[in-house]
Amino acid sequence: MKKLIAAATMAAVLAGGIGLSATAIAKEKEEKSEKGVAKVVPAPPEGMGQVVFFRPGGMGFALGCGVNENGERISALGAGKYFVYPTAPGSHSYTVKSEATDLLTLEVEPGETTYVKCKIKMGIMVGRPNIAPSTQEEFDKLSAKLEYVDADDIGPKKEK
Repeated sequence: MKKLIAAATMAAVLAGGIGLSATAIAKEKEEKSEKGVAKVVPAPPEGMGQVVFFRPGGMGFALGCGVNENGERISALGAGKYFVYPTAPGSHSYTVKSEATDLLTLEVEPGETTYVKCKIKMGIMVGRPNIAPSTQEEFDKLSAKLEYVDADDIGPKKEK
């Protein structure tokens, strides 16, 4: 009976997954994940690396942590949010700013997932975002409390 159930399950998975890569299926599951459930980050696309940016709650809850590369906005990262950024291997510099700018330069390797945490620290007039390397272990501890950023927070700022 167990073999029959396993075979039926495998057939359903194969039938439903035709044309979808394992990364696409994992991404779909990740985007549908709910708050309170630990997140599983899929492997980066073939030949690429990826950076998981996350921002736990805490100070500066109302402030966003806008992540930029080469002056272009990648995403706004609100408190309790995260996103996965696939990128080409090599050196990448990411900035966050409010009244001050913070810079983090990473060496991204193919097939590697790097974790980066953004926190808001005390500032003179407004909070100052701080971007720093993190670990998968730290992300895993916090991931059940994090939600994927909203679609309108990914990419360049949209004019209203």
